[in-house]
Amino acid sequence: MNSRVAAWTLSVGLGLWPVAAFAHHSFAAEYDSNQPITVKGTVVTMDWVNPHSWLHITVKDEAGKTVEWRCETAPPNMLYRQGWRKNSLKEGDVVTVEGFRAKDNSATMSARSVTTADGHKMFAGSAGTGAPPDGKQPDGKQ
Repeated sequence: MNSRVAAWTLSVGLGLWPVAAFAHHSFAAEYDSNQPITVKGTVVTMDWVNPHSWLHITVKDEAGKTVEWRCETAPPNMLYRQGWRKNSLKEGDVVTVEGFRAKDNSATMSARSVTTADGHKMFAGSAGTGAPPDGKQPDGKQ
């Protein structure tokens, strides 16, 4: 009986592994370390969800058109440990977000930091993502 339970548990676990692997991706799978980007815009919403939180901001592009950017950040527990709170960013706040653009060139980025209008800079990325170290170019130079 125990071997049947063990076999069933193993098969279910192996069956769910591809779902978990797809849900949590590496930096290099989606973002380009050769495309650092900085956008300034207005907060629409902050989604405190796992495996990564998302900051949505509206940004005016070169043509004056409003574009909603999706900025992927660290998981909620990591943001909390960095000093973020659910009220750290409110709808309508003006922020500057630094990070790396998505490989598909959509209005999506992996956020490294968020700076508020009063100059408060908050770390937004998760450690060990594969992104270049803070303050460094992709080739490792300052």
